[in-house]
Amino acid sequence: MTDIPPHQLPKDTGWVEVITGCMFSGKTEELIRRLRRAQIAKQKVKIFKPSIDARYSQDSIVSHSDQSLPSILISDINDVLKYSDDAQVIGIDEAQFFKEEIVHICNLLASKGKRIIVAGLDQDYTGKPFEPIPQLLAIAEYITKQHAICVVCGNPADKTQRKIAESDRVIVGAADIYEARCRKCHYIPEESE
Repeated sequence: MTDIPPHQLPKDTGWVEVITGCMFSGKTEELIRRLRRAQIAKQKVKIFKPSIDARYSQDSIVSHSDQSLPSILISDINDVLKYSDDAQVIGIDEAQFFKEEIVHICNLLASKGKRIIVAGLDQDYTGKPFEPIPQLLAIAEYITKQHAICVVCGNPADKTQRKIAESDRVIVGAADIYEARCRKCHYIPEESE
């Protein structure tokens, strides 16, 4: 669900929205779109991203298509509590880089009446669930699964293909290291098996 019809919007409560999918599927673009709409509606918005992700900017969330919004760089998910007291809408990008405590933080903030919009990879490069996204999906009121286009065959892609032989689960990168693949064209690089 990319847009919540006005008659379905929760009243007098907060909620959690999760935008997920593989790399290059438009997760950050969709996050930016929703946050911009909240800003246009004159809602107080705070945006966060993990300090590990400084690929494009230190002080903004940035999509692969170069859309951006100013954000706060944090290394500990608890910092969201520090900086978002006055926020009505809270955006968190690249949620897969935070510890499982993000689930508790999102629940706590939603219970305080805030709209939480989280974006992150649901699978790692091997196709395994990428914690804490599965746990966030379980508590979310609204879930959007984005798809890219497989660079090999053109089918809808929901896998992230790593193009280098490196077995560390987390390697921050973009098109230089990763590409979108469908189930048929995805494979696990030999070094990581």
